[in-house]
Amino acid sequence: MILDSDAEIPVTRAINVRLQEDQVITKCDRKDIAISAIEPLPGGGTRVVLNNMEDATVMHKAFGRNVIKGEVKRTNFIARRHA
Repeated sequence: MILDSDAEIPVTRAINVRLQEDQVITKCDRKDIAISAIEPLPGGGTRVVLNNMEDATVMHKAFGRNVIKGEVKRTNFIARRHA
């Protein structure tokens, strides 16, 4: 994982969190942030991809302790786009 050394924020649009999909959608909606793709993680939690780095930085901070650090197991799931 690549980190922005100033803020300890990952330099990626994808965030893995210990939240259910509906909770992730609600948090993003409250911040008026669009989701590019979203998928459940087999070990629990959700992987969400935001549309740009600015939104990813905002949501990384908003998810706080719910962010899963490090690698996660993913399925051969085709991520669906969230409208």
